[in-house]
Amino acid sequence: MNDELVYVLQHVAKTGDEENVKFIGVYSSEQNAKDAINRFKNKPGFSKFREGFNIDVYKLNDDHWVEGFVSG
Repeated sequence: MNDELVYVLQHVAKTGDEENVKFIGVYSSEQNAKDAINRFKNKPGFSKFREGFNIDVYKLNDDHWVEGFVSG
């Protein structure tokens, strides 16, 4: 079994009822993802929502959305 992990960095800016989600990148380590946050946190837009960065960890070659979905 492949236990290799990747670190997905996203940013969410919440204003009122709206969420603006930006996919930043996929990194080979948590430290690389944190380094990316440091590169982005002072850029226009991101600097107003510094708390919006989020790192999620995923195992490669693994299913992550297994429940299906309902469309309205």
